[in-house]
Amino acid sequence: MGPCSEDPHLCWASWLLGFTSLLLSVCSTGVKSSGIHGSGVQHSGAHVPLKRIRGGSVLFHVIKEPEAKLEEISWGFGPDLKYRVMLRVHNGSERTQTWVSLQDKYKQRVHVPNMTSLRIENLTREDSGPYQARAIFTGGVESNQIFYLTVYEPVPRPQILVQSQSITAGWCNVTLECRAVQVTEDLNVTWESKGLPRELEQRGPPGPAPNSWTLNVSLPLSQPNDSLTCVVSNSEDKKTVTLALAEVCAHGSDLQ
Repeated sequence: MGPCSEDPHLCWASWLLGFTSLLLSVCSTGVKSSGIHGSGVQHSGAHVPLKRIRGGSVLFHVIKEPEAKLEEISWGFGPDLKYRVMLRVHNGSERTQTWVSLQDKYKQRVHVPNMTSLRIENLTREDSGPYQARAIFTGGVESNQIFYLTVYEPVPRPQILVQSQSITAGWCNVTLECRAVQVTEDLNVTWESKGLPRELEQRGPPGPAPNSWTLNVSLPLSQPNDSLTCVVSNSEDKKTVTLALAEVCAHGSDLQ
């Protein structure tokens, strides 16, 4: 007689264990099969960040294995939910390119130097965002690469204004303001000194200001060659203007 006739509970436990093992085996096989079907697509991982200035240009370049033969590449713009293919480039005896969408926005500004590159000229702030290159290689292997472009405004040229000036006991006390028009939120204003001892330099509130940064300076009249430079910058561009403090202390606020 078998174990089931002697102990029905043992028989039920043995059957349940066998069924569970069979179920786990089927699930494992399904997962492996799914991985095989998706192995033809290679993802580059993190976005490639690119920063440029409005009016400039940007070059996107796809990295591939030297032995891989590229058959077609499509270039698109936008995040995943709003992604749109704008251009397809086909490889063959003669390279051809086919516009799919966004011609009005890009066609006059886009150039294709070769199969793995795309250049956009005369950039605007609206060009900022994710760009995706989807490449198809011989054998059906696909590769996706994502670039994230940020276009900044050119930095405006600053000017230095003399807010106040006074002479006391051989010292020149000056309040200066660095100002730039069309200031954006990514603009920073800082000061650099030449010939001015660090202990004589008194800075205003640290960090960028909405449209200016005020600096208070006291220096002895015996140092005629000192100067201060206002530096206006963002992550991709900067402009400077320099003021000789001897002129300020000699002529006072007339230099405004």
